[in-house]
Parts: sequence; structure tokens; C-alpha cells
Amino acid sequence: MSQRQLVSYSFYKVDRSWRLRPEDERAADKKEFVEVVNRLADEMLIRTYTTVGTRGDTDFMIWRATEDPALLTRAAADINHTRLAPYLTMPYHYLAMTRRSIYVTRHRHPGQEGTRTRLRPSGAPYLIVYPFVKTRPWYMLPLDERQKMMDTHIEVGHKYPSVKINTTYSFGLDDQEFVVAFETDNLADFLDLVMELRETAASSYTLRDTPTFTCQSMDLAEALELIG
Repeated sequence: MSQRQLVSYSFYKVDRSWRLRPEDERAADKKEFVEVVNRLADEMLIRTYTTVGTRGDTDFMIWRATEDPALLTRAAADINHTRLAPYLTMPYHYLAMTRRSIYVTRHRHPGQEGTRTRLRPSGAPYLIVYPFVKTRPWYMLPLDERQKMMDTHIEVGHKYPSVKINTTYSFGLDDQEFVVAFETDNLADFLDLVMELRETAASSYTLRDTPTFTCQSMDLAEALELIG
């Protein structure tokens, strides 16, 4: 795939019945689950996040990226074989791929020089993730017209340097067209950025950009402790 990565965003929910298990059994479940995910991190990029307190329908998220599609399948299978798996559901899962943007040619954020075909998470404490779909009329517009609107869009983004965007593409791979993941250490900046972007011309061509997940970066063991 010419060094492009497949990227998955897996949101998990733990069934409330798991909290009724004896404490020693829950501890063993969590220990095994963390060990399995940590082993996978030796072969692919993995970041873990909690959504406890920010979403009612999910508890934690695992962000993965790899050049090998088979690794994503194996990662899911390994998790399915854990003792915690019978108590897990996955209310949301998004599959996407990295690629160079046709609109970003002159604009560069610090640390994003060169190729955009590999994810380089910044380690920011928050990640806001959502699927994104443009209207069909957007793609009927001449490229130079779309570029002008995107230039304005990008200029607004540059006013908020605390927010870094990771855009991945899902055309033909999943139900959405893009999955965007914004890293930031300031949620207020992100809120203000989105409000300002609503006033740009490009936003009128947005068909769907929900559900939205505000995730807090956290070691997986700690994220599981928040659940029970």
C-alpha cells in the first residue's frame, strides 16, 4: 500500500454484569486484556483512550494503525479470545486509510512535514473522533473552487495551533468517507475552532459528521479501572 496505513477506531462498551463478578476474577480479566493489547502494540501503532464521563454508550477506545491488514484481523481475534470478551460490545467501529490530501500542498503544521501517509500521534491528552461525509454536489464542483474553500478552512485551523488534525479516508472501505481525529490539550480551543468552521463555505457541503467522541488519552489498565 506504498507505506499507507489502515487505521481502525474501535469503541468498546463493558456490560454492567461484568461488575458483578468477584473482584479477583475482574482483576484477572483486566490483567489478561491489557497483556494481549500490549503484545499487539509490538507490531502496530496502538493508542488507548477512555470515554468514561464523556459518552454514555462507550467506555474506552483503541486506535490502531498498520500497513498489514492481517494484523487488524488478528488483533480483533486476540481480543475476542480474552476472558473479558464475553462482556464486551463494540457499539462503533470505523475503518479508514491514510493518504495525501489533494488540498493540503502549501500548508504545514510543525511536526507534519513530509508525508501524511503515516499517523504520528502527538500524545495530546484529548482526541476527538468522528466519521465525516460530504454531500455529492461537493464532488461536482471544479477542483479550483473546492481548493479556495478548503484554503479558507485551513486558514481557520491555523488560528488554533493547539489542535492537530489526523484525517483518514474510508471511500469504499466503510460507510463514511473520512474519519477525522483531532488531538488537543485544550477542549475549549477545539470547541471554538468547530464553531468558527461552521461559518466557512465548505461547511455547507457537510452531509454528516456524527457521532462525535471526546476521548481522554489513558493507559489501558487505568481506563479499565475506571469501569470497575
